[in-house]
Amino acid sequence: MLAGAVSAALLGGSPALAGTPQDPSAAKLQLPSPPGGEDVRVLVFHGSAGEEPPTVDAGIEAIEQIGRSGPAAQRFTITATADPSVFTSEKLGKFNAVVFLTGGGDVLDPAQESGLESYMEAGGGFLGIHGAAGAEPYSDWFSGLVGARPVAGGPGKAQRATVEVGDRRSPAAKGLPAEWKRPDRWLNWEKNPSGSVHTVTRVRERSYDPGQGAMGWDHPISWCRDYDGGRSFYTGMGGTADSFQEADFRTHLRGALLWTTRLARADCQATITSNYKAERVTSPNKPGESDQIGEPHGLATADDGRIFYIGRGGGDGDAPVVTDWADPQIGKGQGTVHVYDPETKKVSLVGSLTVFGNKGGGDELVKVEEGLLGIALDPDFADNGWMYLHYTPHSQLDRDKHMAERRVSRFTVDAETGKLDESSEKVLLKWPVQVHSCCHAGGGMAFDSRRNLYIATGDNNSSRFSDGYSGNNPEPSFKGVSFADARRTAGNTNNLNGKILRIHPEDDGTYTLPEGNLFTGKETDEGGGKTRGEIYVMGVRNPARISIDTKTDVLYAGWVGPDAGAPSTTWGPAKYDTFARITHAGNQGWPYCMGNKQPYRDRNLPDPETPLGWYDCDHLKNESPNNDGLVNIPPAQPNNIWYSPQGGAPDYPRDENGVPSYKTDEQKLLLPWLKGGGQATMDGPVYRFDKSVASKAKWPAYWDGKWFVGDFYDAEQPRHAVVMPDGDEPGALPVHAESLRKIIPVGEGGIRNLMDWKFAPDGSLYVLDYGRGFFTSDDKSALWHVTYQGGKATPAAGDVVGKSAKGASR
Repeated sequence: MLAGAVSAALLGGSPALAGTPQDPSAAKLQLPSPPGGEDVRVLVFHGSAGEEPPTVDAGIEAIEQIGRSGPAAQRFTITATADPSVFTSEKLGKFNAVVFLTGGGDVLDPAQESGLESYMEAGGGFLGIHGAAGAEPYSDWFSGLVGARPVAGGPGKAQRATVEVGDRRSPAAKGLPAEWKRPDRWLNWEKNPSGSVHTVTRVRERSYDPGQGAMGWDHPISWCRDYDGGRSFYTGMGGTADSFQEADFRTHLRGALLWTTRLARADCQATITSNYKAERVTSPNKPGESDQIGEPHGLATADDGRIFYIGRGGGDGDAPVVTDWADPQIGKGQGTVHVYDPETKKVSLVGSLTVFGNKGGGDELVKVEEGLLGIALDPDFADNGWMYLHYTPHSQLDRDKHMAERRVSRFTVDAETGKLDESSEKVLLKWPVQVHSCCHAGGGMAFDSRRNLYIATGDNNSSRFSDGYSGNNPEPSFKGVSFADARRTAGNTNNLNGKILRIHPEDDGTYTLPEGNLFTGKETDEGGGKTRGEIYVMGVRNPARISIDTKTDVLYAGWVGPDAGAPSTTWGPAKYDTFARITHAGNQGWPYCMGNKQPYRDRNLPDPETPLGWYDCDHLKNESPNNDGLVNIPPAQPNNIWYSPQGGAPDYPRDENGVPSYKTDEQKLLLPWLKGGGQATMDGPVYRFDKSVASKAKWPAYWDGKWFVGDFYDAEQPRHAVVMPDGDEPGALPVHAESLRKIIPVGEGGIRNLMDWKFAPDGSLYVLDYGRGFFTSDDKSALWHVTYQGGKATPAAGDVVGKSAKGASR
């Protein structure tokens, strides 16, 4: 035994076995609150019911060296013992933290466990390492203390795996790589503790063989929580003696000890589900009215906290619709703008626009996704009242050619009345769209810090006529306008559909073009006149939502994919819904390539059903007869996140030309936390924590820098916060994902059909639930508010140890 395994004499008592009878009435200890003092001391308990684990000596030595090293103000001394009688000794109150370095089993009798409870109730700190999760197997209280129990059978041999460090702010994670590769004996849990504890790290199961009891993508391996008055940290690492020699693992232990000993503060509440409240803030509409909400389609937050949200133009389920092109009223609807005031908790109608967008559901030659599609508030909205709306005015409908006009206009909201002044409209930008066939209108808008306005537009293309694969069938058309060939739109350098545009609105209602867009509009290539300078991103299918990171000005976007349920060795990938972090102008690939540059098969006249060659994602050509832009177009950029009914980020072996096999039995899922099916991406914000905002409802700093990605549907589809790697490498995969499905609740009674989500200036989250129908509003259409209800970081500021350097002897 190491010298670190101190005899019970140092604790002022004689050895006692765990099973020695004790008087339960004497078990409750009178301890100082919080225990320990400025001269920080740590008790390392290594008693085991069976043979002592081989990790004990290495663990004691490592913890002792941690206490002797580092900044003087963070040093501590340790006392190590296998004698459980310390838990009935008043001297327990002299320790700032207790470490369980046990091999499991029933190591404490009832009185001794009661003593540990008293210690925690007094504000003590606990650190459990690896096998400690198996200690006190019959105690519900101890189960809560450690957070989870390992599955029967224990871990097998040590395996090298990747640990995802999700909480970059935790003292136990500072300095660790985001993807930490290390060997250990990995534990599986009887019940996943996610949501009841604050997870600090997860182990990536696809990086090793998890064996029986595998947890899936969400496999917590270290966590913390404020428990029963004290602080509890558990790490499932440390299952080998060699672990304690690793510099990074010692860094991990040091951080855990800093928090449990009160030498540092940490937020161990940020991902605990019960610390969040999701509340519906709008009521169902009155019958036949849209007094609370229209057909939800987007929201914007004002600096004063008000939430403006739009309705596309579909009426309630009982409202009549006109679908006859001979009728001048065809598709006429009211695009609504409402505002919710969190101060008064009241909703009011700001205004409405008469739009082409109300044709109900049904076949793609009947339904329509046009209408009021997007909203953005001017950066100086508080002073000028300017609101930008992206919509399809009914007045510009050409019923003969089945064409319409899309426009982005600036309106003024009257400061006194709070109403939209329709006469104030300044049309910034307009362009034609075909409305013979549905769908893919896009609509999202966002400003960056340089006052550039980003506008997302869909590819204005039918989902039919290509069997759900690439939308590249040049044949179907109406009066000379193709409606099934996205090479006319998204893949066309001279068309504003299927793009993310970037313009700079001017005060006079015009716009200029910022530097750095994909084109200037003045290119002379191929004879000139074949580009549009408004295009920042081309090759997107249906980007309903986009967002700008307020710290970095980076664009984040998501778009809906086609309809094929499985990959085809003839035509290419299955439907991929896509998210991308876009750091510079480029082509995201549609309708030529998807995912990480996975190509589709070309088709063309005279027989679009005959497959031609595979597209070359690095050397793309638009050879469609419907193209009036450049033939030689920018190469496809890889995307960061894509998913299909098969799962997240499907990838395949590739041949010598870089073409994937598209065979499902050869498929590899790079992002196993993702699953599709019925799917429709809803890009969310990158959260930025503002410590200057005095708000009890704001989400914690843990979420800072995390990108929220979601889906309209709520079965297995994504509703996550992801961590992207540092840098701006195109196509880099997330290094970590955190489920939000319990915090932003799914299922009956929850937010089932996520339509938009944004953080307000106070740091709380607002979410639009579309409702349960399509092309209409119903009694489930609602605005929700998700607030944080947890407490501050612990320990309390007044309880943090602020000692000077002390010696590190035992």
